[in-house]
Parts: sequence; structure tokens; C-alpha cells
Amino acid sequence: MRIHLIALGGAVMHNIAIALQNNNHIVTGSDDEIYEPSRSRLASKGLLPQKMGWDTDHITSDIDLVILGMHARPDNPELQRAKELQIKILSFPEFVYEHAQYKKRVVVAGSHGKTTTTSMILHVLKTQNIDFDYLVGAQLDGFDTMVRFSDAPIMVIEGDEYLSSPIDRRPKFLHYKPNIAIITGIAWDHINVFTTFENYTEQFELFVQTMEANGTLITYHSDNILNKIVEEHATCKSIKYDGFDFIQKGNETFILDQHSNQYPIQVFGQHNLQNLQAAFYACLELGISQQAFFESITSFAGAQKRLQKLVETNDMVVYQDFAHAPSKVKATVDAMKDWYPNRPLIAFLELHTFSSLNKAFLPHYNKTMDAADFAFVYYNTHTLEMKKLPMIDKTDIQEHFHHSNLVVLNELDDFKNTVLTNFTKGSNVLFMSSGNFGGQDLLSIADKLVQLNKNGK
Repeated sequence: MRIHLIALGGAVMHNIAIALQNNNHIVTGSDDEIYEPSRSRLASKGLLPQKMGWDTDHITSDIDLVILGMHARPDNPELQRAKELQIKILSFPEFVYEHAQYKKRVVVAGSHGKTTTTSMILHVLKTQNIDFDYLVGAQLDGFDTMVRFSDAPIMVIEGDEYLSSPIDRRPKFLHYKPNIAIITGIAWDHINVFTTFENYTEQFELFVQTMEANGTLITYHSDNILNKIVEEHATCKSIKYDGFDFIQKGNETFILDQHSNQYPIQVFGQHNLQNLQAAFYACLELGISQQAFFESITSFAGAQKRLQKLVETNDMVVYQDFAHAPSKVKATVDAMKDWYPNRPLIAFLELHTFSSLNKAFLPHYNKTMDAADFAFVYYNTHTLEMKKLPMIDKTDIQEHFHHSNLVVLNELDDFKNTVLTNFTKGSNVLFMSSGNFGGQDLLSIADKLVQLNKNGK
């Protein structure tokens, strides 16, 4: 097929383009701006457009399919031209379902932990030499792309609740109709689209109703809202999880199976023990034995930017995490402090999403960083301008986070200088953002922190 992608540069969209080319389709695409790492990855495959911008000449009658990304606008000229030529137009989740409709579909949904839980399942399947397709929201070690399309009988999909495309206002996960589904929990997010918590919650009710009748729904036991949704809307088999039992030996964690056998794991934090058990039940439904799961998961090192270790010495460590919503921030900060209780924790959070930069949403961050000894919140005023959001004031953030040692920054130079000047020997550092702290090279900063630690600052 000849396939054109509008808004090619997105994290998933550019991976779809590469996956389609790997399947011998003729692939083209366009976007008004493409950032790294999408730009280099597309260029390496010969898929980077020769120039940025929209051009109706890209859309010709010999195109079989247009895949429309969320970044495009409804009046996009290439989209309008495709409509005139009556070319088939799909959002990427619609395309994914068309590809996977005859496969066994595993969909991981929830307000937090989706990428990590999906990654755990993929790791076990790969370790067990099981053939599968996938779509996941981060680059994983051992996987060339974030998307794979093949003739495999299984597809594992990270089920995002955000909108499908500018002309398809349904959440992405409503397209997938899972045979096996996980919901990790519900905490209000994407308030620019789902303006009330009730509206946000409704999307998960609809998701549960899309499940195949003979499917299996796996949900977090301690989420009362989720329990109510399952009770009122689920008609298929239901499994609840709370997290594996574990023992701690120094900085090592061992999860326990039903016979109290111990298996070392490389991830930490209560939320990851919960993610592990959700992945465990999904793998059992796929026919993987308990023993095979436990043996496979010991080598799982995590997903990119999900409690990703940047550097470590004998007495300090620097981690990066994708946390941005309040529930994710709290879970990540708590996990770091629980794992290293005797070290000071310096935590940096970037407010980058529509929700986090909305003054009305800030109260949801109340006490989310309390486990950090020193907390810093950074936001970029240019991001507010780009998202066409009203300006927020540093005092608004100070007021709503309620942290006694909180410093708020909104200048890029202040951020980098603050990281280095506020570090003390033997401290752990945590960076949390769904963005990139204004383009800062966090690995380079982490290396400088190691030197400061070595010099005894």
C-alpha cells in the first residue's frame, strides 16, 4: 500500500511510519515541525520530509490510505485534499485496530503506569520467544521501534485515553476492543479535553464496555472509583491486583511467588510492584506460566524516562522520570524516598502539560512532593504561550504544592544553575517531566553532579 501520514513527527506517528516501511509499504509524511529524536530516526530511514509544512501536492489519487495524527488541525490543507479525493482517512488507533482485529489484543489503560506495565509484558513475551506485535509509548531497550506490525497472533497496546485525531474526538483506547485489558487506576488528567472529573471517568466506563464478551479485565483493587466502574459496567471476567509481596535486602528488592520463592527485580517502588502484578495476570491469560514470568521479569530494567537511572555512585544516584500528573509525581517521589530513606532527596518537577499549567488544576498537586527534602518546580513561560494558556504566577505554585522547602523557577538558566548550586554531597536527585526542561541535557547535568559529589560539595 501507499500510505501518507499527516503530522508525521509525533512519538508514535513516526514509529508507525518506520514500522509500515519495515512491512514494505510505500510511506510518505508531512509535518510543520519535527523535533528530536523523531527527526534523526526518520532521516535514517529516508522518511524525513524534504521541507517542513503542509502541501496539497503530497496528496495524490494513488495514495491508498492517510493516517492522521493529533497534531494536525481539522482544516489542515492535506486533510482537506484527501477528503476531496475520497482517500481513506484513519486516526492511528483506528489503523492499529484494523491491523489487529483478528489478533488477541492486550490493552493497558489507566492514568498512570501504562508504559511501564506494557513494557513489562513485552519484556516477558520477548524473553519467552513469543511472537507479538506492539505499540508502546516509550523507546525500550532491545526494541528498535515503539511499534511493530506483523503476522503475529498477539498485539500488546498501550491504551491512551487522549483524543484520537482532530476529526475523531474519541479517546484512542475506545478503538481497540481488548481481549485482555488492564486499568492501573484513575486520576483526573487532560483537563483541557475532559473538563470535569466525571467526564474523564466516563471514558473508562466506555472503555470497559468495549471489551470482548469473553475477555479478561485486570484492575487495581484499591481504586474505589475503578471498582465501581467494574461493578457497574464490566460483563467479562474480572481480576483484581494489589501488588506483589516483597522483601528488602539493602537496596535490593525481591518479589515473592505463591511458594515464597524470591526473585530479584531491578525496578522499585510500591507502584512498580503493582504494575508487575498487573503484567503477571495479563501474561497468565496469554498462556505464560508463573515460573516463566518470574524468571523473565528479573531482567526487566525499566522503560526509558520511567525511573530511568542516569548515573550512580556509591553514595548518590540521579533518576529521570516521565511523571507529570499529580498521582504520578507523588508515586515517583515516594518511591525514591522509600528506596533510599537515609539519603536527602532533591526533586525537580517541570510543569509542561495543559493540565499542570492550568491554575485551576494546581490544587491537585497538594503535598505530592512532600517526600522530597528539597523540591523545585520549573515551568517555561514560552510553553504557556505556545499552548495559548493564561500566565501563572510563582506564588500560585508555592501556595498549592504546600511544601516547606519548595522553590519555583521559570527561567531556563535558573533551572540549570539551581540544580548545581543546591546539590549537596550524598544526595539523590530526581528529575520529573513529560517535556525536557527546556531542552536541557539531563545526562550532562547528572555527570556534573557526580563530579560535585566526588569533590565533596
